[in-house]
Amino acid sequence: MKITLVAGARPNFMKIAPIVHAIKKLNETENLGVEFRLIHTGQHYDAKLSDSFFVDLNIPQPDANLEVGSASHAVQTANIMIKFEQELIDNPTDLVLVVGDVNSTMACTIVAKKMNIKVAHVEAGLRSYDMEMPEEINRLVTDSIADYFFTTTQDAGLNLQKAGIAEKDIFFVGNTMIDTLAANLSKLEQPEIFKNENLSENKYILLTLHRPSNVDDKDKLKELLDFIASLSKGIKLIFPVHPRTRAKMEGLEIPSSLTLTEPMRYLEFIYLVKNAFCVVTDSGGIQEETTWLSVPCMTLRENTERPETVSIGTNELLGFNKPEIEKAFAKLLSDNWKKGQIPELWDGNTAERIVKQLNKLFS
Repeated sequence: MKITLVAGARPNFMKIAPIVHAIKKLNETENLGVEFRLIHTGQHYDAKLSDSFFVDLNIPQPDANLEVGSASHAVQTANIMIKFEQELIDNPTDLVLVVGDVNSTMACTIVAKKMNIKVAHVEAGLRSYDMEMPEEINRLVTDSIADYFFTTTQDAGLNLQKAGIAEKDIFFVGNTMIDTLAANLSKLEQPEIFKNENLSENKYILLTLHRPSNVDDKDKLKELLDFIASLSKGIKLIFPVHPRTRAKMEGLEIPSSLTLTEPMRYLEFIYLVKNAFCVVTDSGGIQEETTWLSVPCMTLRENTERPETVSIGTNELLGFNKPEIEKAFAKLLSDNWKKGQIPELWDGNTAERIVKQLNKLFS
């Protein structure tokens, strides 16, 4: 069996890494005989957002880098499709495995299906029901034409069934990003900023922002940063700035309690997440990581495709509702945040379940 694994953006690497490790392990222990080819589309081209992940997560350098770089959604998607088609022509495969919900996920799925190649979608069935999110469009298109669906929760499987996907093609396996988190807890590295800013455990708030709804309007971004700073009551705010966000921040006066940093390597960033008093974010994956690590999380979005992090985890969905954000900070500062639980099958063994199931399907 030959599998082509596709990674394009930062979250993809955390989801692909355990699958690579599971293939290697099961080839040795159970003689599966699975061959894989790892493709990096180059959708994220900043070294801190992509290249370092191969070192930190102990996965091989990609067999090919399509080097598509940044562009509008249409141009980037088209470039991925053109280059990935040639990749599949040059290197035939039995299955294309895509993860997550970025442009690479959708583009490579379309190309594979046009070439009559089976597609497996890892992290299938997530829904925000917000069509203004590019990721939601990518999820819907990918799930409408893929062949096999690996889900992080039972609810994701129900979403797929409601859309007409046959139950026999849906496999509830858990969360590969949690596999990566669990496997690397003992390897976390303290970033330089921890010493430079005299940080200590549970004494700082970690902030991440990159979604267009929060950062594209400079006035709104300024208002948001000022408001969060005003509620933090002097607690230091550490803000690793995504390249997209940094471009939008040019010329803005930044609150003094806010410390900006460059994007961080995975092992450094998770160190900051694990030791934070709270994480304020608009990311999807960080909602999952904070829930697994039992760290309070405030999500500045109107919706989430990961509702389990709210219903049973440590996450609260706040949007840009100032009264709700104020209430959340009051709970946090009074040590009254919910404790949360870890969702079912988020146990660090998801990738092995995926590889074993694929082997059954193709044997």
